[in-house]
Amino acid sequence: MFSPRTRRRWLITALSAVLVASGAAGTTAQAGQAGPADGPAAAAVTFSDTFDGPAGAAVDSSKWQLETGDNVNNHERQYYTSGTRNAALDGQGHLVITARKENPADYQCWYGTCQYTSARLNTAGRFTAQYGHVEARMRVPRGQGMWPAFWMLGTPVNWPDSGEIDIMENVGFEPSTVHGTLHGPGYSGSGGIGAGYTLPGGRAFADDFHTFAVDWAPDSITWSVDGNVYQRRTPADLDGRQWVFNKPYFLILNLAVGGYWPGDPDGSTVFPQQLVVDHVSVTTSDAPAGGTIRGLAGKCVDVAGANTANGTPVQLHDCNGTAAQRWSVGGGGTIRALGKCLDVASGGTADGSPVQLWDCNGTEAQKWVVTGAHDIVNPQADKCLDVTGNNPADGTRLQLWTCSGGANQKWTVG
Repeated sequence: MFSPRTRRRWLITALSAVLVASGAAGTTAQAGQAGPADGPAAAAVTFSDTFDGPAGAAVDSSKWQLETGDNVNNHERQYYTSGTRNAALDGQGHLVITARKENPADYQCWYGTCQYTSARLNTAGRFTAQYGHVEARMRVPRGQGMWPAFWMLGTPVNWPDSGEIDIMENVGFEPSTVHGTLHGPGYSGSGGIGAGYTLPGGRAFADDFHTFAVDWAPDSITWSVDGNVYQRRTPADLDGRQWVFNKPYFLILNLAVGGYWPGDPDGSTVFPQQLVVDHVSVTTSDAPAGGTIRGLAGKCVDVAGANTANGTPVQLHDCNGTAAQRWSVGGGGTIRALGKCLDVASGGTADGSPVQLWDCNGTEAQKWVVTGAHDIVNPQADKCLDVTGNNPADGTRLQLWTCSGGANQKWTVG
């Protein structure tokens, strides 16, 4: 039986040359950096594209490049083109990648004269990320043979040893399900490590926009759809095989037609089909391991016992440089450590509501604002992150409390 994703990386050799020539391998391009008054975001590097521009315009070439050609390794049917016929802005803040049943320039594919065109974009040589919150809000196409994907490749590219993180893949015969997968040495193609997420009630992903994301930390990657976490992977999931995900990766968006996994289009497939992308963003840390948050008596915000279980208390503790004290800013105002989010237990808004670690889920209980006065505020409660009882002892739990300006509510980030 063929692997569903056997060596679909037809441009690997060329990409390696691009990365080496540009000096991008092993670096992080800083597309935007917040100012000191923004608290945790002061240590954040954010890649963001909201695809603003006139209808028919090309994508920003400082952020994306278009790959061209076919893909014999995976037996896909499309020819990826340059220009704007298959990848263009729509004038309403979207990138539209269009798959068409056509061959306007006598393109030749592995199987003969190409039957379809589409587009594939990547950030190689322009932007790489290492750790953080990586997301795209998209509406996928529908129909047998459609295969949209949002994913990342490790640098320098030598697939599968360099690694691959599939944030979202959808195949047309599963309209209600998307997949997130890791590929690496000894676990590539159909042997990838991953899981699927299915919408409730039989709804199709093509009906609406959805946000697909990973939260990526050292030795941990967590997948979510619309803030709903559906899997987390660590080196323990690889049965002794090599974890290759603690290094820089670049982004890829594409819409394939046909291939081993989705199968070819049939008489039910309507063309053209479109992958509509509302935005892509990456929020990571200048220091991949994250930074500290220091408060009362110079002590650090700490995850008790470095335990990643949901509900683990967040406390004050002597600063020790461990991963339990390394925090970074994710999307939507979240503050993250160990691949999870700083969370108010049960979404509480009352004084004394305890703070904990929890799977990132997009709720208001996980949104924070760092003020210029060094408060960390939960806007839903309009209350401050507070050291219980103004007690500087190791293990003192953190909570929400009405903002008072006291030393037990003042925090230095980074």
